[in-house]
Amino acid sequence: MARVTGIGGVFFKSTSDHKQLAAWYRDNLGLQLEPWGGAILKWPEDQAPDGGLTVWHVADRESKWFSPSTSSFMINYRVDDLTALLAQLKQNGVEVVKGPDSDDNGKFAWIMDPDGNKIELWEPMASAEKAE
Repeated sequence: MARVTGIGGVFFKSTSDHKQLAAWYRDNLGLQLEPWGGAILKWPEDQAPDGGLTVWHVADRESKWFSPSTSSFMINYRVDDLTALLAQLKQNGVEVVKGPDSDDNGKFAWIMDPDGNKIELWEPMASAEKAE
């Protein structure tokens, strides 16, 4: 049977100025924008021991996981240093909605973009840390 093998892209419509929103992601989350306006995230550039992976999940319709956003989606971005990124975000005036929290999968924090979309930031736990 033919099947899905991964996420080929994440696309969403801005509720305001799409160029300003893309610039916010560039300036606050370090996405390197291409001349056509989007970014290309390459798994080989991810230095985490798992080599990169993408989680896919459908939340229950009553879930509060995406709150305070009213969007029906939330994007989880892998990050290389959550502590440093949160300091950078705070310096840029971006409010941390929740976190940082830690569990068996790593460290997490949540912020909102200017369009009101909740963003989950995830620093995966290294294999050695999981073994401890």
